[in-house]
Amino acid sequence: MASTATLVLAHEPDGPACLVEDRLLERGFTVHTHVICPDADQPNRAEPFPALDGYDLLVVMGSVRSLTRKGEISSWIRDELDLLKMAHTDGTPILGICFGGQLLADALGGEVETAPNGEFGWHRIELEPGVDIPVSPGPWMQWHHDRFTPPAGAEILARSSEGVQLFRLGTTVGTQFHPEVDIEHVAEWLEGAPADYVAEVGVDGEALLAETAEREDDNRRQCYALVDWYLEDVVAESGH
Repeated sequence: MASTATLVLAHEPDGPACLVEDRLLERGFTVHTHVICPDADQPNRAEPFPALDGYDLLVVMGSVRSLTRKGEISSWIRDELDLLKMAHTDGTPILGICFGGQLLADALGGEVETAPNGEFGWHRIELEPGVDIPVSPGPWMQWHHDRFTPPAGAEILARSSEGVQLFRLGTTVGTQFHPEVDIEHVAEWLEGAPADYVAEVGVDGEALLAETAEREDDNRRQCYALVDWYLEDVVAESGH
């Protein structure tokens, strides 16, 4: 495909594209990561967003922040939502992951709300009836308190018992799950999270790391397959 330059929007230092970036690099892409909030403890102190000129693909990552509490990130969240809406309107392919998927839903007219039950750890998803895409049911890593309703006109591709997990609108795709994680990534999440919070959401950190290590090879394969599907069946078929 013609597209080669990717901009990753990472909201905090511990939110890189990891396995997604690995696959893009293997596919010949160049990848530049812009960290929006270099200090996660100062969520309203953000780096200015870069111009999208010269980028052929945009990947928007997760965050510890919530769109149900926009006041905590008021200095930059509207700028990002406007940026994503403009990129979508201009036809720039966008892949949004977890908070990134929620941002896409919000920016394009959908909704984000607190989920009745969050999902934490490895959980399966189900493709919608009639959907035939090479995306694995998982298990995929989940770590979210919120859920999204996709924008009008979007195709819902997969769900879990807690809500929509994958949607597509043109060359914009949003996931609720985290395909990108490796064990170092999950270890960094756990290290940065208060122990009482981890216990509150029902996660045994040692058990989660052990399961992540056990699933790492399978998750790499399913993440790569997801990226390949996005590049080949969503982006390339659109003429990009």
